[in-house]
Amino acid sequence: MISIFNRSHYEDVLVVRVHDLVPEKMWRRRYAAINNFESLLSQNDVIILKFYLHISNDEQERRLLARQEDRTKAWKLSSADWAERRYWNDYQAAYEEALAKCSTDEAPWYIVPANRKWYRNLLIARTLVSALRPYKKEWQAKIVERGQRELALIEKSRQAEENSVAANTTPHISVPSGGS
Repeated sequence: MISIFNRSHYEDVLVVRVHDLVPEKMWRRRYAAINNFESLLSQNDVIILKFYLHISNDEQERRLLARQEDRTKAWKLSSADWAERRYWNDYQAAYEEALAKCSTDEAPWYIVPANRKWYRNLLIARTLVSALRPYKKEWQAKIVERGQRELALIEKSRQAEENSVAANTTPHISVPSGGS
């Protein structure tokens, strides 16, 4: 199973920091909480890959303007998108620290240049393949093993059904009644 989180618990060290929603002492402690949570996931055989899709301020503005012009993409917009741009530098500082404090061997961050979507997609695909390839043989062996178990259960079920049908189908012999 693959799960994708979109910022999720990182909002606790980004938005709250930029907008001063909680005391600094509190959001600083959250780095450790994030690392502990991701460590727990990793200890339970979860493969964690975190991608920071970095676009420039100019590219973000260009994309927002393009969405405004295209009615089929306007649904992606929020007035908050424009309001938050005033905090660009603050967000960059918050992201820089979050990436530095929360990139670990078991849960690394990958910083991906994202001004060009095709290049962003290529880098992410390559990273996914590289990270998951070492598990290929192990996963294939588990799939084959599971398939063999299921086939054995199907065969056992089929045999039980055939035996049940055979036991319930005795030849019917009509005995004539003895009357004149």
